[in-house]
Parts: sequence; C-alpha cells; structure tokens
Amino acid sequence: MATTANGQKWTTQYPELGTDPIPIASCLSQWNFERERERIFRRVWLNVGREEEIPRQGDYFVRELEVTRSSILVVRGRDDVVRAFHNMCSHRGNKVVRNCAGKVGGFVCGFHGWKYDLTGSLVHVPDEPQFFDFKRTEHGLAPVATSVWEGFIFINLEPQPAETLDDFLGELGAGLKGYPFSKMSLMGTYRAEVRANWKITLDSFQEGYHVAFLHKRSAGRAYSDQKNPVTHALTFRLFELHRMMSIAGAAGYRPTRVEMIAHRFGTSITKVDEDRSAPQALPPALNPTKNAGWVFDMNIFFPNFFMFLFAGTYFTYNFWPLAVDRTLWETKMYLPKPQNAGQRFSQEYARVALRDTLREDGNTLEAIHSNLASGAKTHFLLQDQEILIRHSHKVVADMVASE
Repeated sequence: MATTANGQKWTTQYPELGTDPIPIASCLSQWNFERERERIFRRVWLNVGREEEIPRQGDYFVRELEVTRSSILVVRGRDDVVRAFHNMCSHRGNKVVRNCAGKVGGFVCGFHGWKYDLTGSLVHVPDEPQFFDFKRTEHGLAPVATSVWEGFIFINLEPQPAETLDDFLGELGAGLKGYPFSKMSLMGTYRAEVRANWKITLDSFQEGYHVAFLHKRSAGRAYSDQKNPVTHALTFRLFELHRMMSIAGAAGYRPTRVEMIAHRFGTSITKVDEDRSAPQALPPALNPTKNAGWVFDMNIFFPNFFMFLFAGTYFTYNFWPLAVDRTLWETKMYLPKPQNAGQRFSQEYARVALRDTLREDGNTLEAIHSNLASGAKTHFLLQDQEILIRHSHKVVADMVASE
C-alpha cells in the first residue's frame, strides 16, 4: 500500500477516518439527499461565480440552484458592491429576472411592474394606494448573504451565517491568497448533466489512482511511467471540511510534437517538464513539498467546489445536486490573455486537452450510479491514496447527522 515520504500510511495520520469500507447507501437514499439539501447546501457558503462576470455597475447574473430550490440574482451596484438576492418579487412571488445575465439600471417584475433598484430596494409600485397599510421600505428583494474571496463570489442562504466566508475557507483559503486569479481570463466552459449522485461525481476526482488507466490515451502519460505505473500524490492535507492533494508529473514523460509546440508558448494539464520546486509569484501553500516535479494542487472547498491550480493556468469544477440521481457538472478553465498566435495555439491545445480528460472522466459516472442501484455491492473499498474520498464521505455524514 502507498505510504507517505516517511514510510507511514496516509491513513495513520488521520486515524479518525478509519480504514473500513464506505457504505454505498447514502448515494442512493432520497431521505439522505433531502437532509444534505437542508443541512449542507442551505447552511454553508457556496461559490456561484467570479467578479469578472459582472465587471461594471448594473451587471448581473442569475444562478438557478435546484438543490436549494432557489433562484439567485447577483448584481454589482452603483457603489461597486456585489450583492445577491432571491430572484423573487415581493408581490406575488414571480421571478423578477428571466435572463441569465445582462446589464440594467434596475429590475422590473414583468407580472405587475414592481420596480427594484440595484440595492434590492422597492422603488415603484403601480397603483400603490390600493394596497393596505403598505410600506415600500419593508418589501424589497430578499437579500442573500454575499462575500468575495480572491474574486470568487460566494453566497450563504442562512439569514445570519454562522461564520464569515474567510472563517469558512479557513487555513486552506488563507494559504491560496495571492494566486494570480485576476490575471487570468475565462477561456473555456463545459457543462453536463450527469445521471449520478453528487457524491459519486466528487469521488471520481478525489484521487489520482485512476489517472494511469482511465486517462492512458490522454493526460495519463504525463503522470505515470514504467517506474511509477500508478499516480501517487506528493501529499494530502485534510481540514475540518476541506481537503487538498498535490500531484507531480512523471519523470519519464515525453511530449508529442504537437505538445512540444504548445508547451513552448504556454502551459496545459500535460506540461510537466519544468523545475517547479520554487514557482515564482505563487502563494507558498502551492506545491507544499517543494517537489521539482510538481504540476498542480487540487483544492476542494466543501461541499462542491474544486480548484485545480497550476503554475500558469487553473480550472474549477462545481458539482450541483439536482436530485438524488442527477448532478450538474460545470467546468471553467482560466488562462492569461494570449499576446500572440503561438500563445493562442497553446491555449486552444490546453482547452482541448482538458476537454478530452473530462470526457473520459464523465464516461464512468453514470455507469457507477446505475451499478450501485443494483444492490449487488453494499460498500466501496478504498485504498490509502483514496483518503480524500474517505474524508469527504465522513464530513457529509457528520453534517447530515447534525442538528
């Protein structure tokens, strides 16, 4: 079994996780799903976008969150403050905004013409004298707690969140401050609705064990070779809710001719041929072992936000539960703005390389869920390099059981 650098198994560092098989039942249970909805997604901070999506005053976007049965309106005010509201008219509950995104001076409900300004205040009601004991100041859009970390917009549906966003992100978030998020632009987006439980989709990305096999025709070549046929993490770190792992490339990796051209002008998920022991202009939390073969760190913010950080690019996953057996999987890739044709070619290669690995990953998800539903097996068997999965299931189970 895989061991840490000092010869100990990873599981010995976190004895509270145990080594027993993990029950499958929670991935199939409607009872469990409803409690995850109420005790997790309605209570914690959720990433819903980035500030670049609403760069100007009056810019807005809407996020439909089926898991919380909510439509969320996020807007940049005239004071440049980012705010979020329930996209629900105070009059009869109609959706005030029907477009996914846009720019406005205020919001007007199409049902009866009630108008709200960018702070959510109700500013006009047609035929207002016909209402009874009516005070406009008491009927603005319902606010949603909003906070921004390193350009990422988070919301919390609790009227009074139990902790600030910084406290929620904790040590993992603090260690990533300073990464050049703002210097990179969105270069590619992929979305897929998967017929699988949301925890199954998370599990498929919380280990490197599969890389040499599932991705053998794509990125797997960069992370395993004859000397190291199975991808092992450089390190794992587990926090109260969040978790991370750090990954190195394979010493025996040899890029194709197309990859050599692409890597000359930029980076991608298969670029592993540089000494990364002391990456410049990156926060010290990245590559915590300072390994020369380091390629990226995968950071997982509970409950559903993944952040893959490389030296010259990053991409994110959001896994949104739709039902006990359906999940919306969103991927966004960010790169510096290209300055010439070579960089543009390199970035298109990076985008396609990521796409190909995503298609391979997605190939397993629905097959896993349908097999679990057969009842043929009752538990997952996890090895030492799958410790993030063990931690993930424990955190969810603990919150489901909490009052």
